[in-house]
Amino acid sequence: MDFKKARAGEVEARVKAAYEKLQEVNKDINAVVTFVDPSEQLEELKKIDEHAPMYGLPIVLKDNVNTKGIRTTASSRILDNYIPVYDAHIVDKLKQAGAVVIAKTSMDELGMGGTNKNAYTGSVHNPWNPARISGGSSGGSAAAVASGAVSFAIGTDTGDSIRKPAAFNGVVGVKPTYGRISRYGIIPYASSLDHVGYFTTSVKDACVALEVLAGRDDRDMTSSLREVEAYHANVTSDLHGKRIALLENVQEEVRPEIKENMDQLVKKLEERGAIVDTVRMNDQLMEALLPVYYIIANAEATANHSNLDGIRFGMREDGESVEDVMIHSRTKGFSSYVRKRFVIGSYSLYAENQEKVFRKAQKIRRLIVNELAAVLEQYDAVLASASGDIAPLSEASHDASLHTSSIVAENYMVLGNFSGYPSISVPSGFVEGMPIGVNLTTKAFDEQTMFNIALAIEEICGLEGNDVEVAA
Repeated sequence: MDFKKARAGEVEARVKAAYEKLQEVNKDINAVVTFVDPSEQLEELKKIDEHAPMYGLPIVLKDNVNTKGIRTTASSRILDNYIPVYDAHIVDKLKQAGAVVIAKTSMDELGMGGTNKNAYTGSVHNPWNPARISGGSSGGSAAAVASGAVSFAIGTDTGDSIRKPAAFNGVVGVKPTYGRISRYGIIPYASSLDHVGYFTTSVKDACVALEVLAGRDDRDMTSSLREVEAYHANVTSDLHGKRIALLENVQEEVRPEIKENMDQLVKKLEERGAIVDTVRMNDQLMEALLPVYYIIANAEATANHSNLDGIRFGMREDGESVEDVMIHSRTKGFSSYVRKRFVIGSYSLYAENQEKVFRKAQKIRRLIVNELAAVLEQYDAVLASASGDIAPLSEASHDASLHTSSIVAENYMVLGNFSGYPSISVPSGFVEGMPIGVNLTTKAFDEQTMFNIALAIEEICGLEGNDVEVAA
């Protein structure tokens, strides 16, 4: 594992080395919004038990995680001067576990996007090939881990914003069950879809991380009261009797090399005792994933970000009236891409449109979740390639379109957000020298099964600790 416990005398050197390496690689990948001087945290670390699970571990946080006294922008100009007065719940948990925050990482503005190209600080570049995207919206965190500078990073996932970048960057990306990790202190995107998750370079480290982060937080009433399991102690790669559904809707849209990668993986899973069946979900519902996501996510985002008006906090542009200040601040404070999403969200929330647009999308979401639940009544997990292709070239990349021929393969992971079920992406190989991955989804709060199957996949593919430095 990369979460190696360091003795007290080694911590400062370990953190310093990570800090310096991240500064160096950031010249190529542009993954960091703000570097965090670790000196004060190193002093506080002296009060922490050396046996803490993340003792002395240098980490990075996505820049929508509130950090007391440290600028938190969500990669948006309108929050360029925002300095929180409190820490997010997960920041407290990580520090109690001995982690040391060394940077806040870039993201698609306010989490809106899948390329990490619309960040106020510029595009994030993939460490495997800087001409290609990192994916989004948690692309900065994924790239930081893939670069080898850190072995753990926090992200958030509203559609596939951890799991797609994980595949593009060749690392492990985890979105646990909705409510498993508190969202207190996280700048929101869409409240019914948002999940806190993370990146690691191994499945076993992912088990440790969830034990650290999970648990009830009374400041987030959506957080679960369910007991946190001993994921690491109980993880096993024994697949005998496990039933896995291979999602045909996705696999028919992926490029041939990725399909071959999955075919080889399935054979080896079956050799280990798993039962893998090809399953097809309702085509109409699967093709509705993206439009339903656009309607619900943008409507919720429009409501959540109504407070970003240049009046209460954030960047302010002058105007002759309060209304002028708000208009000017929001016009200059948001990118055109985000403003477009607010227009979509506002349209869905107009009183005359709510029933025929927003409420209809919610009803279709329920049908989609019921379809997924029916599959998981018969199987332990749903498996599919995490993307239909490798990370696109930056100049050619764009966010999902309703007209694309791979509308299902590139958007199906929103199933985990619609349902709230746990989901993980694991590296599975390489195409054209770029990493590819597979994705697993299991029943609510069945992270243990998810980790178990993921560990078997990691062993089969031999990509534990996968990052650019290791590969080189």
